[in-house]
Amino acid sequence: MLETISLLFLSNLFMTFAWYGHLKYMNGKPLILVIALSWGIAFFEYILQVPANRIGFRYYDLGQLKVIQEVITMTVFAGFAFFIMKQPLKLDYLWAALISSSIWNWNYFDFTSTSALPSRKRRISSRKAGP
Repeated sequence: MLETISLLFLSNLFMTFAWYGHLKYMNGKPLILVIALSWGIAFFEYILQVPANRIGFRYYDLGQLKVIQEVITMTVFAGFAFFIMKQPLKLDYLWAALISSSIWNWNYFDFTSTSALPSRKRRISSRKAGP
C-alpha cells in the first residue's frame, strides 16, 4: 500500500512540472516546444502512475484510489506553488488543507467500513483468470 502512495506521489511531481513548470522555466519559448517538453515529462508520470494504480487496485477500490490521488495532487501542488513558483502562503492554502483533511477523514471511514479492504482482497483472490 505504501508502494502505491509513493508511486502516486512521484508521478504527481512529474505531472505538476509538466503542467506548470513551463510557466517558470520556459517563459518566452515557442508553444510547440513547451507542449513537446510537457508531453515528454508526462510520459514519465505515466510510467509511475499506471503501475501505482495497478498495484493499488489490489488493495483499494476505484473511489479510494481516486481520493488518494487527489489528496496527493493537492499536497504536491501546494509544495510546488510555494517552493518552486515562490507563491506566498495565502488563505487558499488553508482552505485546500481543510478540504484535503476532510477528504482524508472521508477516506478513513470509507476504508474502515464493512465493505472496505478485507472484502476487496477476497473479491480479487476469488477472480478467475481470464482468457
